[in-house]
Amino acid sequence: MQEDSILSHIDLAASAAPAPKAAPVTPTSDAILELVLQSLEDDKAEEVVQIDLRGRSSMADHMVICSGRSSRQVASIAEKLLDRLKETFRLTARVEGKDAGDWVLIDTGDVVVHVFRPEVRDFYQLEKMWQMTTGGGRA
Repeated sequence: MQEDSILSHIDLAASAAPAPKAAPVTPTSDAILELVLQSLEDDKAEEVVQIDLRGRSSMADHMVICSGRSSRQVASIAEKLLDRLKETFRLTARVEGKDAGDWVLIDTGDVVVHVFRPEVRDFYQLEKMWQMTTGGGRA
């Protein structure tokens, strides 16, 4: 009888214990790219260019370049993308230039995103440089 009571107590304690947390899943570069492209489309980014860097650069697997019509839209596109990356993948990307809103660089590690005002994008012509060195890109 006493043995049944002890086993019953052990069963209750085991069922009350919290389940172990699953290890966080690291998103693939393709999953991050998909979220980036969808976010840019949702926020009306213009002239979105995707450049595949796999096997061509150790910097990242993908580069995405786009434009916003104004500094305010550039900053908004970047902010919403950062929020979606954090919400979806619990990913905190490195970001530069968000306060100025002329050129925002978002580095997720696997995907690098450049959001430009059109005049700044024309000046730097970043996608032309990368498309020449990598053999092409995809719009």
